[in-house]
Amino acid sequence: MSERILVTGSAGLIGTSLCRALRRRGVDVLEIDLRKPGKGERGDIADVQHVSTALRQCAGVVHLAAIARVALCEADPRSCWSTNVDGTQTVLRAAERTGAWFLFASSREVYGATTQRVVSEASPICPINAYGRSKAAAEELVERSRSAGHAAAIVRLANVYGSIEDYSDRVVPAFVQRAVAQQPLLVEGEDRYVDFTHVDDVVEGLMLVIDELRSGLSASPVQLVSGTATTLGELARMVVDIARSSSAIQHAPPRAYAVPGFCGDGTLARTRLGWSSRVSLRDGVARMVLDMSRTAAALTEVAS
Repeated sequence: MSERILVTGSAGLIGTSLCRALRRRGVDVLEIDLRKPGKGERGDIADVQHVSTALRQCAGVVHLAAIARVALCEADPRSCWSTNVDGTQTVLRAAERTGAWFLFASSREVYGATTQRVVSEASPICPINAYGRSKAAAEELVERSRSAGHAAAIVRLANVYGSIEDYSDRVVPAFVQRAVAQQPLLVEGEDRYVDFTHVDDVVEGLMLVIDELRSGLSASPVQLVSGTATTLGELARMVVDIARSSSAIQHAPPRAYAVPGFCGDGTLARTRLGWSSRVSLRDGVARMVLDMSRTAAALTEVAS
């Protein structure tokens, strides 16, 4: 790779790792994120002029920017729609005007409360919360653009984890942080099952879809999932075990808008991209426990 690529949402868990991976391959990466620290690096996908100017310099865009917290979207569905749908339309239209390819990061939340134990890309789209509805609507925009001949693609992601720098209220970093600190873990819905996929694996998959778009292939949506179902109760016990923690595990009912369970079918990603997840949940959690323990020890040393 030698061209320039725009990454929106570049300061997030996936964006940070993707930008590093692209630069390792020699790509000139342009970033847009409201959370970027430098004044010249900050950007808002709602700013049509800023997005249009950025894309005039780019061969393609990976659109990760979103309000990605389900709880935040439930609390403020208007902002959720504005960012996740209207913002996507702004970036997509700019890409169409400049001829830049467009890669959109969607979510397993578009399937809603599916009764299928293993969910494929062909499963019905039936979201049950504001976040899922916003992602489904944004997918429709991208699919219409692709049908009209624009080079565009959709990846659907499940529960991506892998860094202690992630939002502290996300379930894996929250459990790890509390276990290392010997604090109780609150499990909201012990039997809810989730498909956890490590960020390193997700970035590898994104790179493969980028290669497809660069070669002119504009294909149907594909899931980047582990294909392994883990209940929240199992996750909590695993984290406590790996951390060798004395933390108690407390239980509460699941939130009303939470999807009861999701496990993705990775067949299409394997056959089309040659991709499958390689980092097991236990290994990924162990890495985070080690990082969190080292961070906690360093902070203790500074404080003393």
